[in-house]
Amino acid sequence: MRPVKVQDRQLIEGLFKVFREKGYEGASLNELAEGAGLKKASLYHRFPDGKKEIGLAVLSHSSEWLKNNLYPVLENKKISAKERLDKGLDIITEMYDEGNETCILRALSMESGMQIFGEEIKAEMTRWIMHFAKLGLDFGFNEQEAMARAKEILIKVQGSLVVANAMSDNSVFLSTLDEIRTLYNK
Repeated sequence: MRPVKVQDRQLIEGLFKVFREKGYEGASLNELAEGAGLKKASLYHRFPDGKKEIGLAVLSHSSEWLKNNLYPVLENKKISAKERLDKGLDIITEMYDEGNETCILRALSMESGMQIFGEEIKAEMTRWIMHFAKLGLDFGFNEQEAMARAKEILIKVQGSLVVANAMSDNSVFLSTLDEIRTLYNK
């Protein structure tokens, strides 16, 4: 058996980058292969179902990253709710390179991407909201307030990423994270 020339993590990160820059519709198989460091035939060998399978792999990678990095911090009852929020927002800052990166959920939800990946995108957004809602309960908010603030966090993060990228000004994203801290510390 021949050794794999491109490691899985490197491959997914390359695909991730192309989808973030081009979206689902805009990313060609040639660009995806190039981003992954593979020939087009090798990309098809790895992903026989083509671009849809590639998108699902990227979404799965993103979901696993959140599951392994963000959600455990938000759930860690050994530290205060405020510390969990601060650490969680630091992780979000890292995930989006201080607001310089597009969210993969947004990139794959444009045009026909929502028809293809809608269930996966909705499931991840729901997990995000539920984790932040539980954190809100630990801050002492009632269920309705905790859920409203959790949804607001998702909207603020996503919206600020769009504006930061459109205006080439990541301070929009960073100041929004400060607003989120205030939202929870009222």
